[in-house]
Amino acid sequence: MLIVKKFGGSSVADKDRIFNVANRCVEEYRRGNDVVVVLSAMGDSTDHLLELAQSVNPDAPKREMDMLLTTGEQVSVSLMAMALDALGVPAISLNAFQVAMHTTSTYSNARLKRIDTERIQNELESRKIVIITGFQGINKFDDYTTLGRGGSDTTAVALAAALQADACEIYTDVDGVYTADPRVVKDAKKLSEITYDEMLELATLGAKVLHNRSVELAKKYGVQLVVRSSLNKEEGTIVKEDTTVEKMLISGVAADKNATRISLIGLKDEPGVAFKVFNLLAKHHINVDLILQSIGRDGTKDITFTVESNMAKEAMDALKNQQSMLKFNEISCKENVAKVSIVGAGMATNPGVAAKMFEALYNCGVNIKMISTSEIRVTVLINEKDVDLAMQAIHDAFGLGTTK
Repeated sequence: MLIVKKFGGSSVADKDRIFNVANRCVEEYRRGNDVVVVLSAMGDSTDHLLELAQSVNPDAPKREMDMLLTTGEQVSVSLMAMALDALGVPAISLNAFQVAMHTTSTYSNARLKRIDTERIQNELESRKIVIITGFQGINKFDDYTTLGRGGSDTTAVALAAALQADACEIYTDVDGVYTADPRVVKDAKKLSEITYDEMLELATLGAKVLHNRSVELAKKYGVQLVVRSSLNKEEGTIVKEDTTVEKMLISGVAADKNATRISLIGLKDEPGVAFKVFNLLAKHHINVDLILQSIGRDGTKDITFTVESNMAKEAMDALKNQQSMLKFNEISCKENVAKVSIVGAGMATNPGVAAKMFEALYNCGVNIKMISTSEIRVTVLINEKDVDLAMQAIHDAFGLGTTK
C-alpha cells in the first residue's frame, strides 16, 4: 500500500515532535507500506518570517514573499529526513523544484496544475520514505509560489491523487473534525465522518482543520481523507462522498475572522454594473464572498460584499482606480467583522433552520449585518467581537453538544 501522511506545523514544532512524527512514519514503513510524508513549516516559523518581512518592507512584492516563505518547509523536511536516518530508516527530502510541482503564477495564492511523479516513484522503489515540502510549487518562470495558508493539505491530496495512493491521512493538533472549534465551544463533539460537500463548506467558511482546496481536490479525484491527531492514536474523522450515519440537521458551526466588508454607494441602477465591478476584482485575482445589492432608488443602487482581509487594500485600490468607469459616488471599507456559518446536508429537507439560527443570535443580542444561504449552508456577517458568543449560542440552539 502507498500512504500519504501530512503533518501540520504544530506536529513538527520541535525536536521531540519531529521524532514523534518520524516514529509514526517508521511504524507504517515497517508494516511494508510505501510512505510519502508532506510537512508544513515548524510551529510558528511562517509567522516569524512574515513578521521579519513586515519589519523590512511592509509592502513587499508577493514574489519575494513566496521566495521567503518557502524556506520554512525546506527546514522541516530536511530535519525529518535526518531524524529518520537517525532511526535507521532510509529517507529523502524533496522540495517543489525537485519533485516538480507545477502551479499557476499567482504568487501567494497559486493553484497546482500538475505534479511530476517520476522522482518520487524512483525513490519509493528504492524503499525510501519520501518527505516533500507542502504549501509550495513552481511556476512557468521557475519561481517559487505558495498555495495560501493551509496549502500543505492541498499538496498532500494532490500527491495522493497523482500517485493513486491507497490512503491520505491529515495529522493536526486536534483529533478530527468537530461540530465547532473545541477551543471556542467547550462541548463541541468530534464527528466520525462527514461528506466532502459539508467539509468543503466548513473549510471555506473558516474551519481551520482542512484547506478548502484540498477538499475540492479530494472530491474531484475520489481521495478519501482521514483527519486525526499527531499527538495520540485515536480514530479521527473520515471525509468521503457519502456518510453511512443518518444525516444530521447541522454538522457544524464555523467562524471566519479573515473578512472585510466593502461597500460601493451610488452605482447606476442599470444592466451590467455588477458585472463590471466583479469582473474587475476577478482580473485582480480577488475572491468575493457575501454579496448584497440594495433595491434601486433614484436611479442608483449600492453593492456590498466581503473579501479576505489580506486582499482588502488591493480590492479598494483597484476599485478606486476605476471609479470613473464604474461611476460610484463613494466607497467604504469596514474591518472588524466576521462570518459565522452553519453547515449540514440535512438542511435541504428541513424548513426553519435559518430562523432557528437567527433566533439564537437574537437571544444573545448579536446583530446580523449580511446573510447568505445555499442548500447546505447559512452564513451571517456580524461584528468580530461577537464571534465566540454567537458560535456557542448557535451550537447550543441546535443541540450539537449532545449529538454525535
